[in-house]
Amino acid sequence: MSALKERQALWRQGLTRYQRRAELLPPPPVEGRLTRVVGLTLEAAGCEAAVGDRCDVLSSAGGRVEAEVVGFSGERLFLMPTADAHGLSPNARVVPRYGQQTVRVGAQLLGRVIDGAGRPLDGLGSLDCEVPVKLMGGEPINPLVRAPIAEPLDVGVRAINSLLTVGRGQRVGLFAGSGVGKSVLLGMMARYTAADVIVVGLVGERGREVKEFIERILGEEGRRRAVVVAVPADQSPLMRLHGAWLATAVAEYFRDQGASVLLLMDSLTRFAQAQREIGLAIGEAPATKGYPPSVFARLPQLVERAGNGAQKGGSITAFYTVLVEGDDQNDPIADSARAILDGHFVLSRRLAEAGQYPAIDVEASVSRAMHDIVPDSHFESARQFRQLLSTYMQHRDLIAIGAYRAGSDPRVDAALARWPQMQRFLQQHMRERAGLTDSLASLADVLASPGVA
Repeated sequence: MSALKERQALWRQGLTRYQRRAELLPPPPVEGRLTRVVGLTLEAAGCEAAVGDRCDVLSSAGGRVEAEVVGFSGERLFLMPTADAHGLSPNARVVPRYGQQTVRVGAQLLGRVIDGAGRPLDGLGSLDCEVPVKLMGGEPINPLVRAPIAEPLDVGVRAINSLLTVGRGQRVGLFAGSGVGKSVLLGMMARYTAADVIVVGLVGERGREVKEFIERILGEEGRRRAVVVAVPADQSPLMRLHGAWLATAVAEYFRDQGASVLLLMDSLTRFAQAQREIGLAIGEAPATKGYPPSVFARLPQLVERAGNGAQKGGSITAFYTVLVEGDDQNDPIADSARAILDGHFVLSRRLAEAGQYPAIDVEASVSRAMHDIVPDSHFESARQFRQLLSTYMQHRDLIAIGAYRAGSDPRVDAALARWPQMQRFLQQHMRERAGLTDSLASLADVLASPGVA
């Protein structure tokens, strides 16, 4: 019997000669061999590892590729590499690692930019974080232990503060197609939100946008209290998933320290697409528009980790961008996200093309926690504004062609008279901050206006 097999047999018997510090040593790794490479998936045989474990795939030339177990069938393991898998050859050694995936977090992350594996990208030196946390999170929070959403959060955006008020610990989706100002709106909230820590997850976006977001949109003021996790679109689907999990794990750490955390995830759709790539690669049957069932199981697992912690503890207020294909609000991912989030803000291409920024479609947007966290007077003012806006939009075609005659309908007259002030109210420059108090004062001024432009 070889020495390796003898050690494995002794370990299984639990002999005391292999005990240290009153704990049994972990089992020695059972190496396997790479048998097949199909698309993004590696297949290995002869080794034992659990789903989520890491393995090192060693080539004959001395190269090493890190991979994660994403499934198995019989004695075959399905692995997904975390980086480029070039250079691997048939029968390459597959060496499992033991232990759950952990990342190290701490206050040292503030002001830094890291990748999906927690490695620094900003060239500012190594990170000396000492607190290990599970990448996939610990035990879910008991819903009866969570603190309720009871306090409004000032995000510095006038339309949101006044008409779509967000509560501390709320989870909201930003629904929009490409090129309508999602990243700019995220940057405004990152700079102006009254939060202790900001965690930004740039998952699956263009690499060019990472530097642009950090330097131009986030700015020096926002970066000082922010942690940026950047995993561009050219990274493997596994790393894109890890980027979203890591950003959430960092936010959870600061929440557990009692901090008020703002989590900005761009985007939830790229997270879902990465899971789709993995699911299809290991043979999972597609369901709705090519998305396998695992995608719709992963979304709530990620989103439910945000929110308030225990009573008198910290909070994670989360904004997730959701890309809608062809501006279709009934896209499967958009529809699923809308059902599990605490509100959705729709960014309209029509408004963006008309020059209104932020291009928030107030009629199509809702904050489900607003009625619980604002006074009745505030809620009534927001309702009146939305009513005026809806009335104008319903009759805008008649107004545009001159078919509407003043005095025909008092509601339309009131909306038409206040329309210029309403337009100015909804627009805000990206370098302008509108606090919660100022936003409410501006809303009151619009409603009290006699209608003179």
